[in-house]
Amino acid sequence: MLRAAEGSVHEYRNAQLSPKGNAYMLYGGSEGLYATSANAQGSGVANGKSYIRFDSSLIFRRPADSVKNLNPADGNTGLVEAIIFEVADMDKIGGRVHDQRAFCCSADLSKEIGCPENEVIKRSSQEDPDWPQAHRVYFKGTDLEASFLFTDVNITRTGMYTLYFITCDSRLSGLVVSGKTVWKNPYGYLPGRMAPLMTFYGFLSLCYLILGLLWLLQYLRFWKDILQLQNCITLVIALGMVEMAMWYFEYVNFNRTGLRPMGITIWAVTLGAVKKTVSRLLILVVSMGYGVVRPTLGGLTSKVLLLGGTYFLAAESLDVVENVGTINDLSGKARLFLVLPVAILDAFFILWIFTSLSKTLEKLQARKQVAKLDLYRKFTNALAVAVVVAVVWIGYELYFKATDSYSEGWQNAWIISAFWSILTFLLLCVVCALWTPSQNSTRYAYSEDVGEDFEDEAAIALTAPNGGSKAAPDAEKAPVKERKPVNTDVFSLDDDVEEDKRE
Repeated sequence: MLRAAEGSVHEYRNAQLSPKGNAYMLYGGSEGLYATSANAQGSGVANGKSYIRFDSSLIFRRPADSVKNLNPADGNTGLVEAIIFEVADMDKIGGRVHDQRAFCCSADLSKEIGCPENEVIKRSSQEDPDWPQAHRVYFKGTDLEASFLFTDVNITRTGMYTLYFITCDSRLSGLVVSGKTVWKNPYGYLPGRMAPLMTFYGFLSLCYLILGLLWLLQYLRFWKDILQLQNCITLVIALGMVEMAMWYFEYVNFNRTGLRPMGITIWAVTLGAVKKTVSRLLILVVSMGYGVVRPTLGGLTSKVLLLGGTYFLAAESLDVVENVGTINDLSGKARLFLVLPVAILDAFFILWIFTSLSKTLEKLQARKQVAKLDLYRKFTNALAVAVVVAVVWIGYELYFKATDSYSEGWQNAWIISAFWSILTFLLLCVVCALWTPSQNSTRYAYSEDVGEDFEDEAAIALTAPNGGSKAAPDAEKAPVKERKPVNTDVFSLDDDVEEDKRE
């Protein structure tokens, strides 16, 4: 199998060429590459040079039975071609014979179009006659192995480049490839699609740091009035900060060394999946009114945890496929099967969130808790805007991918993944603004017996003609109810029915 476990080093471990049309082929990789800088010089990573390098370790091996009828003194007894082309020139490779795609020049095609027989059909690009390029390796006599000379292919034009190993010799059936190729951009080893993300993750890390510092100042200032919900928000901010920092340093290391250690990438992916899960659960429990209109989630706790666990597994699987060992700038088919479960779970989250918000708003309105009602209306409006923007962006993303089958828009593809990180951060900022720690934080907390009475008395005191210095006679005679301690553990399994009876 073609392996891509190290940075921009495309590694092949006994990868076998498979039949396709009248040729045997092996896909060698695809990356967006920028043209070599006009003032490229030096030997550093960011030296302005852009190339595809055939490493000296690249070796081709043919089966032993393929040389039975050959003599050691024979000259060239087998040809393998490494074809490199920019995606805009893909129609310059191969031709058609009897409405079928042919990559190799047959005797009939040789007479018809004048191509060299038993070689890959290749026509020069109108923009650059030196492209597409074909680099040849010959087997000698009865040798079972042939190797590439140390070769650098200089990139003179910015584009999405693809490499294929092709042989037109039927005697080389069963040919395998071992070794590696190295792909480099002018700024380093990051593939072209990933390069802007390094700067983006650095910027977003700074944004999370600023948000975290502002939140921490308020948290320390009013630490005596902190709610359980605000502790959850603190956790999400911390996870986001660490996740963005890990992605940034992982990309910096990737760009500098050309290697992408699997362990670091898995840690970054796992942190990201944890943050996505906790963020969604936070929005869900807030929508349910946890800590505001209900002290616990009651019997819903197990369902919420089950949904969160399922989402974590789905998000982790998708992110591992997308990032761990990924180099090529073309998306794999496996991703399509993993996107669907995540999309379904996200839709379920949205449905449950807005259903819960509707019930919470009804409760607050029935109890006439004006301050809490205003808070939740702002929260609902922010979520509604976020969902509408997300749906519009999903439509654009589908259009972008449907009209860009060969990744010709690779230079702008980074915006697709960056958008979701930006939307998540902005929604987190809204939640932080609504639930900022303050001396009035407990005003929005759940109160078992005197929750709304307190707000009503405060409203009367503010609107009374005499400044509210005198209380109503009935209020003076009313017995004072003793407040019962409230269980604020979000993971409590207490039945929600008891809470409804108290209300």
